[in-house]
Amino acid sequence: MQAGLIAALLPLAAGSANQDAVPSTGTILRAAGASAADLPPALPAANAPPPLDIARFEAIAETLVANGRIPGMAMAIVKDGRILSARGYGVTDVRAPQPVDAHTVFRLASLSKSFAGTMTGILVNDGVLRWDSRLTDFVPSFRLSMPDAAQQVTVADILSHRVGLPHNALDRDLEANADYRDLTQRMANAPMACAPGQCYAYQNVAFSLIGDVVFATTGRFYSEEVARRIFKPLGMHDASYGLEGIEASARWAKPHVRGRGGWVSLMPKPNYYRVAPAAGVNASISDMAQWLLAHTGHRPDVLPAPLLATLHAPLISTPSEIRGASWRRERLSSAGYALGWRAYNYAGHQVVFHGGAVQGYRGAMALLPEQDLGVVILWNSESGLPSGLLPTILDSALGLQGGQWLDDDTLEASEGLLYAERNGAPTNSSAWSAKASPP
Repeated sequence: MQAGLIAALLPLAAGSANQDAVPSTGTILRAAGASAADLPPALPAANAPPPLDIARFEAIAETLVANGRIPGMAMAIVKDGRILSARGYGVTDVRAPQPVDAHTVFRLASLSKSFAGTMTGILVNDGVLRWDSRLTDFVPSFRLSMPDAAQQVTVADILSHRVGLPHNALDRDLEANADYRDLTQRMANAPMACAPGQCYAYQNVAFSLIGDVVFATTGRFYSEEVARRIFKPLGMHDASYGLEGIEASARWAKPHVRGRGGWVSLMPKPNYYRVAPAAGVNASISDMAQWLLAHTGHRPDVLPAPLLATLHAPLISTPSEIRGASWRRERLSSAGYALGWRAYNYAGHQVVFHGGAVQGYRGAMALLPEQDLGVVILWNSESGLPSGLLPTILDSALGLQGGQWLDDDTLEASEGLLYAERNGAPTNSSAWSAKASPP
């Protein structure tokens, strides 16, 4: 399986000479069927799935925010290089409600990791960095408790969670407001789960060491380089980094948690903003539509196709991802982690994915390469209600039957809303829904 993956990556690297250094060490996809990229080419369906019913998905989103079920959300759907929908629903803040629109800024949490992988890939494309570059070449003071382990950690190890530390190492200290620099020093005494490159364990603090690599390589702060090389050229005009960034936004969605009387809005916590590569990005749904277009191959001037292929190719198996929500159990047959993205075998189809969660915010995004489709959903609460909308859209795009990932109330109410809208009488529409065209 390892040899097969490496052979598959080599032709992808041909269009970009700096993409050929993805390390092949460790438990990279040893398990049979662990790689979505190893799937045989999909055969043409006898009955092609019907065109995406965008109005249906928008009606579901309307239903999710109706009657305060969740405060607000935003959704973008892109296909074949076009933005089919980029809308806001509900309100930014239950205490001082303003409608969420396409330029309302949300905190992305771990969706930020895709920006870290992409930023690094741009530098690899520039020829100033390699995927197998050693972390200690840029951060000489870095230490791990296992002898000589620090010197083995590569750029690709950081971005695919193969540093060797236990799952979510030092996150508890980060949540207790520990300083990022202090946490990186504490790694020297943290127990090791394995040697670098040999196992997967999801990280936030260790993942953010990639920011130090970017600074050492470019001489610019990580957030500045992402803004210069990604936000600006892609036209992500609402995007920013950190607590100061979201608070400076013209309109932004407050985080919400459950209280005795319903949803309660808060100020965002600063702790995970301290690990900017892992969880620092703020963006609107208009921005994220541009991000989806770039990652579906429609901005080769910024993200060339060989780079995208490398970023999306799984490097290590993550079987725990198959468990959890019902759509994961029923649709996923294998899962892996790539470079800031997850890669799934979704009912026999390749899906590139990432989710994110931090206090009061949730989000999920997915790419379906064979359909040239991208979907992202952001919401400003800790509710799980919108989570089923993304697999519902994927199922529709693939013509899959038999899955119900949304509750009956949502489905039934959205049917009524859809029927009313198609007859020109949106009697059940949320007063706080707003459309806005992406810039």
